[in-house]
Amino acid sequence: MTEIVSIAAAPRLEGHVVSPGDKSISHRALLLSALSEGTSSVQGISLGADVGRTRTIIEALGASTSNDGARVLIEGGAARLRPSQRPLDCGNSGTTMRLVMGLVAGFTGTSVLIGDASLSTRPMDRMAEPLELMGATVTGVGERILPPLDVQGRGLRGITYTVPVPTAQVKSGVLLAALAAEGETTVIETTPTRPNTEEMLHQAGIDVRWHHTDAGTEITLSPGQPHATDWLVPADPSQAAFFLVAGLLGGQARVRCTGLYGDPTRVGFLAVLERMGGTLERHHTPDGLLEVQAASSELHGTEIRSSEIPSVDEVPILVVAAAGARGTTRFCDVGELRIKESDRFAGALGLAIGLGARAWAEGDDLCIEGLGSASAFSPMRLDAHGDHRMAMSAAIAGAVGQGATVAGFDSVATSYPGFLDVLDSLR
Repeated sequence: MTEIVSIAAAPRLEGHVVSPGDKSISHRALLLSALSEGTSSVQGISLGADVGRTRTIIEALGASTSNDGARVLIEGGAARLRPSQRPLDCGNSGTTMRLVMGLVAGFTGTSVLIGDASLSTRPMDRMAEPLELMGATVTGVGERILPPLDVQGRGLRGITYTVPVPTAQVKSGVLLAALAAEGETTVIETTPTRPNTEEMLHQAGIDVRWHHTDAGTEITLSPGQPHATDWLVPADPSQAAFFLVAGLLGGQARVRCTGLYGDPTRVGFLAVLERMGGTLERHHTPDGLLEVQAASSELHGTEIRSSEIPSVDEVPILVVAAAGARGTTRFCDVGELRIKESDRFAGALGLAIGLGARAWAEGDDLCIEGLGSASAFSPMRLDAHGDHRMAMSAAIAGAVGQGATVAGFDSVATSYPGFLDVLDSLR
């Protein structure tokens, strides 16, 4: 992977894509396996650097891991785990940092968590607040608790906590800490987020219950130790989104993505693309996974609410779709983009403008007046500023449009090391 890559325009895109193992599930499978007594396995794990950081951290905490063909084996258990004598390096992975904060809050002693230059600018106060209510102490830089972090674990107590902003990472960190707490913990979400953690805790034998109400979702967990589990990780829908948008915007294009995790909280972007006029065929396979095929379409603008894509991870590639659509697309209440791996809010504006579209901000809303076709895109140059999703979105825009030069493309190794090979296979 080179830092600066040139993407040539592709007159036709066609083929089959199996995206990497789901990152969210991969992180959680490793952490739950570390807590579990005995040997767990993970099949289909994401090979990106972010998940690699989580694997290295559970080893530093006392678990052992090994490769067995395509599987990763993890030996874990309470007797093995203890705070590390050296800092736990989360690299560029905010998911790793927030989930590990919850995990080590349940240990007695102090753990130090660090990250790269980008992660060190990302606030961790949202995760620190509930952990301190449970009895841990979290210190960092400034009022918003930037890394590096000291997490002092001690006897935790169960709490009832309403997550103020939709985030599966905070919910998950609280639930991991709750495994070691005294008494039940209830997490309340006003906007449901990806349910990976509660589903996987249930699969690992933890007493966790959740139900949906008009006000949102309540998840209640009783403390306990997960049991060893054989995890099977499906393909990541947020990574498939790049190639599905390519299938919609490309001329004479047809792209099929298979084996996807299909929970509604993870595939809201599909409904957005269909509302924009995208031709998508989707069905569930007998094993419960999702298959989606995208074909060349004339897209039109729409209004997109952040609650439709709670993680807002797919916004950068949806910005490319909006730039190639007729009319105006408004992304509503997406200020959360400002504290991702980069300032994705500013980056999304720059991406759309670089393609030749008119784009502007109205508070936390992002507006794009599309060009009507990807063939109208301008050749573009983009600095991804170390943000993998911005880099991959620019690459797709170049392939379906008039080419692109993308700086900072080495960041793609954090989540999708084989991205360029897959793109080339569709040409």
